Amino acid sequence: MVREQAGRILAANLRVLREQAGMSLSELARRSAIAKGTLSQLESGTGNPTIDTVFSLSNALGVPVSSLLTERADPDVVLVRGGGLEVLSSNAVDLRMLRRMDVTETVFELYDQRVRPGEVQHSDGHPGREHVVVTSGVLRVGPPDSPFELQPGDYVCFPAQNPHIYETIGGPVLSVLLLEYPADAGPPTLGGSCTAGERRG
Repeated sequence: MVREQAGRILAANLRVLREQAGMSLSELARRSAIAKGTLSQLESGTGNPTIDTVFSLSNALGVPVSSLLTERADPDVVLVRGGGLEVLSSNAVDLRMLRRMDVTETVFELYDQRVRPGEVQHSDGHPGREHVVVTSGVLRVGPPDSPFELQPGDYVCFPAQNPHIYETIGGPVLSVLLLEYPADAGPPTLGGSCTAGERRG
């Protein structure tokens, strides 16, 4: 039921955003490098998107990931149940978007972030800043040659335009990720930069 709900939200948003951009399925397939058949499944709510798929769609459509994954509503009170969120996974990280906030000319995207041991998550860099709070486990994050080591309760904010990594020390890590970037910069290109990982151990 949870996956069906998440798939329904993605399907509805994808169709609306594609039509607003005046794109055919074939054109979106070309721009996103995703097969037309896969796009058709996603728009019908029967697909199973990966983190790379969603970020590729985000980049091809020129919209934040949150525009694809959040229900179109603006209530005074926002309650998000973690069990109902679509999980975007890569080699080392699982992301669940909690909220997108447009503040003047800045966009904030709030994620529940879980980092798995044994892999290193690489990003080539993107506009804006990353804010990270660790709630459980020990996380190494930041520039590859001089990352920060975060214990539970620790917070770091760093410019995201340079290459950076996410890597656990020991077991899995639970954390909160806040992406901050200029609205006119477009969504961070995390999909293309988060596909290459290297296994440790």
